[in-house]
Amino acid sequence: MLDRHNRNSAFINLTRLSSYFSIHDCSAYLVGGCLRDSLLNRPIHDLDLTTSESPHRFGPELARALGGTYVNLNSQPDIGRIIIKTTFDLEESPLNYDESTPPLTIDLSEFSGEITDNLITRDFTVDSMALNILDCQNPEWRGFILDPLNGLQDLFSKKIRSTSHSIFIADPGRLLRAVRLAAQLGFVIEPDTAMNIKTHAALIKRVPGERIRDEFLNIMAGDGAKAQLDVLDRLGILCQIIPELAMTKGVTQPKAHYWNVWEHLLHTVETAELITKGHQNSPIYSLAPWTPESETYFGQIVSDGHTRRTILKLTALLHDIAKPQTKATDASGRTRFLGHSELGAEMAISRLTELRLSSNGISMVSKMIEAHLRPSSMIQGTEYPTKRAVFRYFRSLGDLAVDTIYLALADYLAAKGPHLMPDQWAEHARIMTHILHLGTQQITTSAVEKLVTGRDLMENLNIESGPMIGYLLNIIEEARAAGEISNKEQALALALKVR
Repeated sequence: MLDRHNRNSAFINLTRLSSYFSIHDCSAYLVGGCLRDSLLNRPIHDLDLTTSESPHRFGPELARALGGTYVNLNSQPDIGRIIIKTTFDLEESPLNYDESTPPLTIDLSEFSGEITDNLITRDFTVDSMALNILDCQNPEWRGFILDPLNGLQDLFSKKIRSTSHSIFIADPGRLLRAVRLAAQLGFVIEPDTAMNIKTHAALIKRVPGERIRDEFLNIMAGDGAKAQLDVLDRLGILCQIIPELAMTKGVTQPKAHYWNVWEHLLHTVETAELITKGHQNSPIYSLAPWTPESETYFGQIVSDGHTRRTILKLTALLHDIAKPQTKATDASGRTRFLGHSELGAEMAISRLTELRLSSNGISMVSKMIEAHLRPSSMIQGTEYPTKRAVFRYFRSLGDLAVDTIYLALADYLAAKGPHLMPDQWAEHARIMTHILHLGTQQITTSAVEKLVTGRDLMENLNIESGPMIGYLLNIIEEARAAGEISNKEQALALALKVR
């Protein structure tokens, strides 16, 4: 019955599972997220089964029956996983498999004693329900759910409630999981659980960086990331994860900024999310450059299974993180934050390394932080920046040139806040759009249609291979981007002149 409500490319017909356990002397129960999401009519991508026998005893056989592979994850307690690359429809016919489709995973664990004894030791009530696999095809399957802690009531009241006060001591990773689960489901954390989280917030430091990274990025990936950051802050978790943020609270900025540094960072996350969602009905956000290809671009997976959009939001949270350390007042009384971009990049590298972000993710965040002022610095009043300046910007940042433009746009909106002047924003967005389109065109043209090659320079100028070749090629490409040359002869003449 469950698969009738959750038919998708990542779900296997539960008939095969129930048939297997019906002829084996082993009890098996659907638990956790798959049961919870079925009750909410949410898509199911993975299954969680708890069984009365060690999965290592029957897991390999079950995997073969399902057309998958068994992986031994742990021996004490016994935990296993079945990975299935082919899915089946309701008639048990193989569907066309796409390599881009994530495989279905079935996680197996063993319970001892009664199943209810296992359920009451879980983390949250909405995940403390179970359904015998033999009952899942029954049209009245909801009536067979085991629910010792009233998880169904919390589920339909949209509340995240801990099963006991000790769950966060036993596993501090649950501190973040509570927030992530609430955000994912659109639920609220009930007051007593929230108070318990706040009491034990400091325990998050005991959690391995990889696990914090995964939970935190999942929170950042969802819509309404700023609201969830507010929740994390109120619960005392956010600054435990990123201590550098605590120093930004209350740090004032020049009058051009409506918010203090802390508030500005959170609002930049919000605006970064909104301008990368293509809000064409908004008189503000629709002015940001957007094409059908933009959604594909920001949906690219770039780090730890997460998209450019998520990494951009993470960068937005950290982009001014060094302003407290660099704040100074010059002789004229003007507040300055000299060097905050460079120092901020270094601080981000240190923090994200501790959180075990991938090397590519760390590189992306640090480079964008260091360069986040560059797009706006190219603008002089209402004039377009020079073609040469745009080319240099795109050449130096590579594929992050686009991301950094959106960061700069989000930064602008979050700086102005309620004092945003629509006409000024429209002009700023217009110039940024120009930079984006021109730079993309320049780089594409340069990559596809070279006026000269290194070999051309060596043969025509009678010079050897070395750094001079790269220098001359850069000069030529800049001149071409500026519209000063357009053919091979002009390129060679320029190279001869500046050699």
